Amino acid sequence: MKVTVDRTLCDGNGVCMGIAPDVFDVDDDLTLHIADEIPDDPAIQAQVRQSITSCPVLALSLEE
Repeated sequence: MKVTVDRTLCDGNGVCMGIAPDVFDVDDDLTLHIADEIPDDPAIQAQVRQSITSCPVLALSLEE
């Protein structure tokens, strides 16, 4: 599982971080950071999928 962000779309609103804080982090400059490796934990992976579908600007995509 790999998450990518379209930096031209991402506005750093932090919805993804609110859903999956173990994977996403937005810094003080509103820049999104994604964990290098997503844990092989079904609960966290479900949070990641929810984050992607909940992104209000559709900046996140998933590669399985």
